[in-house]
Amino acid sequence: MGWAARGVVTAIGGVVLMLAACAADDTSGGGADAITVRGCNPENTLVPSMTMESCGGQVVDQLFSRLVRYDPDTAEPRYEIAESIESDDNQTWTIEIAEGWTFHNGEPITAQSFVDAWNWAAYAPNGTPNSYFFRGIEGYQDLQPADDAEPSGQITADMVSSEEMSGLNIVDELTFTVTLSQPEPSFPKRVGYVAFAPLPEEFYEDPEEFGENPIGSGPFEFIEWVRNSEIKLRGYDEYQGETMPQIDEVTFKIYQDEGAAYSDLQADNLDLVPQLPISALAGDAYRDDLPGRYVEKEALVVSTISFAPESVDDSFADPRLRTAISMAIDREAITETIFHGSREPATGWVAPGVEGYEPGVCGDYCMYDPEHARELFDEAGGYDGTLTLSYNSDGDNKSWIDAVCNSIMNTLDVECVGTPVSDFSTFRSQINDREMTGMFRNQWQADYPSIESFLAEVYVTGASGNDSDYSNPDFDELIEDAGSSQGDDAIAKYNEAEELLVEDMPSVPLWYSSTIAGYSTKVDNVKITPFQTVDLLSVVIK
Repeated sequence: MGWAARGVVTAIGGVVLMLAACAADDTSGGGADAITVRGCNPENTLVPSMTMESCGGQVVDQLFSRLVRYDPDTAEPRYEIAESIESDDNQTWTIEIAEGWTFHNGEPITAQSFVDAWNWAAYAPNGTPNSYFFRGIEGYQDLQPADDAEPSGQITADMVSSEEMSGLNIVDELTFTVTLSQPEPSFPKRVGYVAFAPLPEEFYEDPEEFGENPIGSGPFEFIEWVRNSEIKLRGYDEYQGETMPQIDEVTFKIYQDEGAAYSDLQADNLDLVPQLPISALAGDAYRDDLPGRYVEKEALVVSTISFAPESVDDSFADPRLRTAISMAIDREAITETIFHGSREPATGWVAPGVEGYEPGVCGDYCMYDPEHARELFDEAGGYDGTLTLSYNSDGDNKSWIDAVCNSIMNTLDVECVGTPVSDFSTFRSQINDREMTGMFRNQWQADYPSIESFLAEVYVTGASGNDSDYSNPDFDELIEDAGSSQGDDAIAKYNEAEELLVEDMPSVPLWYSSTIAGYSTKVDNVKITPFQTVDLLSVVIK
């Protein structure tokens, strides 16, 4: 999700961020230069703090600028709106905004634009999925219900004590400070996530309506959203980044079937498919179908099986059952026969490519071992009824879901069936509303290039990505300690925290993903980021 930035080197709290500039062409595309990208149904409206899934994320990434963006090749943070992010103690950060930035309606971007947006996102009654990302800011807890409130439904204003975090303070029009509840050296990396985007004043008049017709500040501006059909954007001529869009318009075409999207790509009726379907991987068919028009890249992604929270379905409360299921899955065979070698069996919960990744963390528990799996299954008391593994049917999931279920059935002698849900939006809504029972597919794509993103955002108690409501106080404490540490000390604590997941098995690691994307004869210079998204600023029309 990275873009070119100012060519400077800035010391931030003892950590040096290299901000090397990429070559830039400051002309936007001319004439009717328009492209199409394979899209899918966003779960929520197009508000940054309401978007924590890839269908909406690939759109809001283009619409909204942040303090930093991530380099499309390396994922390293580079300044975008920020002029500087500095701290002497890693706890109080001074952020200076570059002059001249505006929203797409012409409103200037100021320190207030950030402070108001972050407070709104963190304020629990607003119900934002990304509220958790602001947890480190002093005063965040005042915007959350008290521990003894135990809200069972909608969180209301009377349940919280403040609407603003005390750790956010405006110095002048272009400068604000962020005081954290403890030192966090990784803070500058985190603020490139889209939840930290600023918002214009118009947003607060009607957030719901704004999400249907967003006004951003990024390289592309919103045109229209036709539900279940397409989302259309155009290049923003006044974008202040150093690399301007080379295309006039981009349309995210929403498909319900991966095969149909691939057929359109082959026929030049679709220009970009960020992840080719499994059918195109067999025998490397895509190499012949798309000669010279594909991109292969490692991704910061790990696929897992999640379990419904115990409050929804207590069938999987015993970690021995979850571990038995893990050991009943023949990852090697599935990644080879179904994914044709484009996936690598996972041995832990952190994907390769980030500092601190440690192979083999899960040990034998992520290895196919039918005998041990059956022993654990019996010790856990087995399973009454049929195991269900839910997935969104508008994605390329059925073949591997069936393969996983077959492996579980053959090993544990228990029925297992894949349960399709109509589309990704409905699928995620059922998970977030705690309506999903049984097991369900999951895939975590790093929000920022750090081991913290794979652990803290998914397995800390109450984290935004904690779909199973997993809670382990020892894990939480290690993650908190890691966040306030630096270098090898921080990595050691993150590694120790990940090791706790082995015994608990809150989810089952399946495989790490590689991205194999394809593009039409119309476009060139296609780049896929480590986050499995298309870098639209690199794309040119032939």
